[in-house]
Amino acid sequence: MSKIKKIMCFCGSGLGTSFLMEMNINTALNNLGITGVEVTHSTIDDVMPGAADLFVCSQELAPRAESAGKAIGVMDMMSVPELEEKLKAAFEEAEE
Repeated sequence: MSKIKKIMCFCGSGLGTSFLMEMNINTALNNLGITGVEVTHSTIDDVMPGAADLFVCSQELAPRAESAGKAIGVMDMMSVPELEEKLKAAFEEAEE
């Protein structure tokens, strides 16, 4: 069973970009056959330890998220293949 149960994607304002990322993460998880994971979107102000098991954001914001826990920084937030690749690696690492 996966240790990742909640993913929070975030951007500066917590509106458009993070919402699109949330939809693409749900697509990527579905493509990978991963179920039982809550995906939310929010603002950078909500990034804190315990808020999620995994944070997903742009490469530029990743250092902020890493101070709160496991984080994935992506180059193209709209790229489902990039999200699939990075999510797959994160879930595999969480199982170790």
